[in-house]
Amino acid sequence: MKVTIVGAGNVGATCADAIAYRRIASEIVLVDIREGFAEGKALDITQTQTTLGFNTKVTGSTNDYSKTAGSDVVVITSGIPRKPGMTREELIGINAGIVKSVAESLLQHSPKAVFVIVSNPMDTMTYLTFKTLGLPKNRIIGMGGTLDSSRFKTYLSLALDKPANDIQGMVIGGHGDTTMIPLTRLASYNGVPVSEFLSAAELEKVSADTMVGGATLTGLLGTSAWYAPGASVAYLVDAILNDQQKMIPCSVYLEGEYGQSDICIGVPCIIGKNGIEKIVEISLNDDEKAKFAKSADAVRAMNGDLKSILG
Repeated sequence: MKVTIVGAGNVGATCADAIAYRRIASEIVLVDIREGFAEGKALDITQTQTTLGFNTKVTGSTNDYSKTAGSDVVVITSGIPRKPGMTREELIGINAGIVKSVAESLLQHSPKAVFVIVSNPMDTMTYLTFKTLGLPKNRIIGMGGTLDSSRFKTYLSLALDKPANDIQGMVIGGHGDTTMIPLTRLASYNGVPVSEFLSAAELEKVSADTMVGGATLTGLLGTSAWYAPGASVAYLVDAILNDQQKMIPCSVYLEGEYGQSDICIGVPCIIGKNGIEKIVEISLNDDEKAKFAKSADAVRAMNGDLKSILG
């Protein structure tokens, strides 16, 4: 199985490293516009083979997409990362042109690939990729909900003082500081609702911390996070390549599901070899429905900025 990752920066390289040492794919190609940068990252990862015990082939390419030919999954992390005080929405004008060009180049060489979009603002970039390429919607996946849900479970773990791997929870809605919806009502600790252990005020704090999880790290690091995003991409790629049929919140094009159409936004999906195998429509209460509709309105407003690019 072959995976291409475009963008050899912090997120892309961390993703490649995780896929390699976890033996998720047999071949990884890193692509970057900077001369020699992807080649250097690929060589560095390759030199960990003997100590970590994997045999994944990792190569780099400076803007040569012919080396990506025949990829089963392609990951787009291209574009500039957020800076302190910058919202994901402010990145639209800069990153849209980059993502469109990259997606078209990838499709030319890997016409059967599943596309995983990481570039921010992620829901809008997923929508742009879907509209640009004209592929079936199951082959265009936005990664954001995977990462947001990981952060949600982390904050629940901290509040509960219990192992994160014993906690289940998901985040739906837009991948933005004000648009994501942590589903505290459905979160559980080993099958027991977390509301049995945490007060309404504590759950509200967990939800608030989750929503600004990315911005918190940007403020601390001076740039976007990379370990958790890279691991989240690897987790999603693993589910695709190994047909795991996992339920993972992802940004996908909706056609009436959850009462929304002509939009890419985060909802629970079954992920397997075909990408999005199924959109899972869970029952939301009135408050959650209202939040989801508000989130969709915000994402749709951002998509309006793409009109000049989509033509």
